[in-house]
Amino acid sequence: MSALKSAREVMERLAEVIDGHRWDDLPGLLDPSFTCRYVHTGETFDADAWVRLNAEYPGFQNFRLEDCVADGERAAGRAHVTGLADGVVQHFEVATFITVRDGLIAELTEVWTDVDQVAPEGTRVS
Repeated sequence: MSALKSAREVMERLAEVIDGHRWDDLPGLLDPSFTCRYVHTGETFDADAWVRLNAEYPGFQNFRLEDCVADGERAAGRAHVTGLADGVVQHFEVATFITVRDGLIAELTEVWTDVDQVAPEGTRVS
């Protein structure tokens, strides 16, 4: 059983590990039955595939957890992510939802978007 107990602690630790590029520490946060779902692409990953995806993602720079709400075994986080592509820094926002079992992430769902999008004309409120 992990020393981490609350879903908030697990979410904060996950963010620290990813932001620190500590890929060898990532599997230790995941339950043996771990599954990840990317809502925006429809992809699903097991633990090994998800760790590899993160470790090998080209140009990844930072993952900054900006908000976290937790209750019981569930936590939701909002993070700002930066990456480098063709020498240009790109910015993304991600919503991460986790379910924790025995201090480890059993389920993770993420929704990603870039922040360079512009609201349709007439919908922007100042």
